[in-house]
Amino acid sequence: MEGAGGELDDEIRAQFPLSFGKKSARPPPNVSSVHSSTRRAVGPVLVDRNPNPSSSGSKSGAVQEEEEEEEEDAMIGPPPPPPQPEVSQVEDDQVMIGPPRAPLPSDQLGSDDEDEMDSDDEDGPEEFRRIPLSNEIVLRGHSKVVSALAIDHSGSRVLTGSYDYTVRMYDFQGMNSKLQSFRQLEPFEGHQVRSLSWSPTADRFLCVTGSAQAKIYDRDGLTLGEFIKGDMYIRDLKNTKGHISGLSGGEWSPKAKDEILTSSEDGSLRIWDVNEFNSQKQVIKPKLARPARVPVTACAWDNTGKRIVGGIGDGSIQMWSIKPGWGSRPDIYVDKGHADDITGLKFSVDGLLLLSRSLDGTLKVWDLRQMKSSLKVFEDLPNHYAQTNAAFSPDEQLIFTGTSIEKEVTNGGMLCFFDRRKLELVSRVGISSKYSVVRCAWHPKINQVFATVGDKKEGGTHILYDPSISKRGALVCVGRAPRQKSVDDYEVQPVVHNPHALPLFRDQPSRKRQREKALKDPLKSHKPEIPMTGPGHGGRVGTTKGSLLTQYLLKQGGLIKETWMEEDPREAILKFADVAAKDPKFIAPAYAETQPEPVFAKSDSDEEKEK
Repeated sequence: MEGAGGELDDEIRAQFPLSFGKKSARPPPNVSSVHSSTRRAVGPVLVDRNPNPSSSGSKSGAVQEEEEEEEEDAMIGPPPPPPQPEVSQVEDDQVMIGPPRAPLPSDQLGSDDEDEMDSDDEDGPEEFRRIPLSNEIVLRGHSKVVSALAIDHSGSRVLTGSYDYTVRMYDFQGMNSKLQSFRQLEPFEGHQVRSLSWSPTADRFLCVTGSAQAKIYDRDGLTLGEFIKGDMYIRDLKNTKGHISGLSGGEWSPKAKDEILTSSEDGSLRIWDVNEFNSQKQVIKPKLARPARVPVTACAWDNTGKRIVGGIGDGSIQMWSIKPGWGSRPDIYVDKGHADDITGLKFSVDGLLLLSRSLDGTLKVWDLRQMKSSLKVFEDLPNHYAQTNAAFSPDEQLIFTGTSIEKEVTNGGMLCFFDRRKLELVSRVGISSKYSVVRCAWHPKINQVFATVGDKKEGGTHILYDPSISKRGALVCVGRAPRQKSVDDYEVQPVVHNPHALPLFRDQPSRKRQREKALKDPLKSHKPEIPMTGPGHGGRVGTTKGSLLTQYLLKQGGLIKETWMEEDPREAILKFADVAAKDPKFIAPAYAETQPEPVFAKSDSDEEKEK
């Protein structure tokens, strides 16, 4: 009996589940498999600037043997908790009561602490010593080249502007692997987007288009205001309240959250207060060789917000220091800095270097302490877009810019990286084989490289990252699968019948049956009868031998003979020639008495016969 009861208990126990609780819908995605789908075909380019390469070298053989022995003796299961010291071993004098002691001052620190601090400093920027190029994703959505790019300071939200007149907003925290934008804006209908810039607090951003008015939006894309347009009939630009021609660039002040800088094709730079949209704070007219309206093609702030620089259409670079009583006279003036329009200007964080990018296919590095001539000129960098820029790496040891495609060259759009100290080319990274690279950026928080590309038909933003050294950003959204549709998502749209509604809002009844009846009624439809084919029936004559009854009877009796198909048309006309000459009826009798007798010239052949 006991054996039978035990078997019964086992059978009942087999019906219960092994575990309780909500089961996971799907297993968590494998990180390696997720990033393998976004891996670039070309491996990452390593930049060796480590002053101590032995520190990152391979381990010694003894260390490897010890690790192998540890792996062989590895324990299965969770590790045991660390042993805690017994109370008897701890002396009463060593037990500390109260808050911990304050740290020692810097002058009393030992050499060991200094070594630890040095090692920490060396390990800090190590992630920026390598360009993150192993993986790549593309933010699509624009129908033309992407000409503007802005990433907020936390690296969570990206703005892209294009020649298709739209701005797209991407949020890494809310995106999935489909990489779709959550909002699309059209700041000014029919005008290209030329520049985007976040405020220092990243709660607003500036949008500069080809129109004369810049716009301010909040973080979610809602319009906060639009700056005023100046009077185009006023000759002096200092007397106008705003720009009178299309804008070419703009940037938010890195320090003041209420100041922005814009440049325009009307030949002026203006500083605005975002709280006052009806007038600017300062108007800056560049220095020119002769009085004319030369467009300002680029502008930028320095890192302190106390200097601004502008690229003028005549190729000159002019810089102003913001101080009490300053005016339009530039503090630094570089004549003929470039042979063509300047498309991008960038200050270094330390305020010692200035980068300038131009349509003449060059990138120049300037020392702000000696601006008579450039430190270095990097050539063979084709540029066909007025928004192509140059930028620094987060540690400012690298300088990089994008290149445009050319008809004769098959390299495609690339990112070119240069060493700041040696002023030489470090690497060329291919971004797109068909499209030009316009804007580029390297974000310090997430350690990812952004590059915008495109042409007249398509545009996109390439994001380069490395899972080992990059943080957040693209890593967050790549591994997030799109939400699957469920049966619970289906919603039946309710049908509301309101017969007492006003005629304007009343639902029109279905008239399908009425239309079907009207089509069947020959009087209402006004539809003619279709002619019969073949022999007639039902009192109607067929169309094979004449559509009329008279024609049918005459043809049957032989009274109508249709011979025109077999007769020559010329002979049919000439058989009436003799009758018309003997008995004219219409024209000839009216002029018979007054018309002279016609005399026709004889042919030469007849005269020869008479001779």
